[in-house]
Amino acid sequence: MRAFREAIEAQDLDAAEALLAEDVVFTSPVVFKPYEGKAITAAILRGVARVFEDFRYVSELSSEDGRDHALVFATRVGDRGVDGCDFIHLDENGLIDRFTVMVRPLSGAQALSAAMGAQFEQIAKEAEARLG
Repeated sequence: MRAFREAIEAQDLDAAEALLAEDVVFTSPVVFKPYEGKAITAAILRGVARVFEDFRYVSELSSEDGRDHALVFATRVGDRGVDGCDFIHLDENGLIDRFTVMVRPLSGAQALSAAMGAQFEQIAKEAEARLG
């Protein structure tokens, strides 16, 4: 998962988007219903990049077959520290088809929820622009 990790760490969101399958399913740590599709997932990643501060991956785990990855990260949202994990699954073409994020502690998840909620109008516009 080196390509995705390097893209995110470099804030090269175009490169990260190129690694997403068209039918990727993104599961947020703060929203019940998953988001489906490359356009909305890419827009969410861009929103997260605007919200997270001092983001860094601190550990990586991969399955034997190389299709499942867990990227452990640390970041801040405002004055709240957040620890989390990106769980990523690759399809048969090596593209990300499942992307699940989990975060802790609760105060960090709440800060993330509020910050991303404030981004949602822009996220929706970015996703729509990618579809049109």
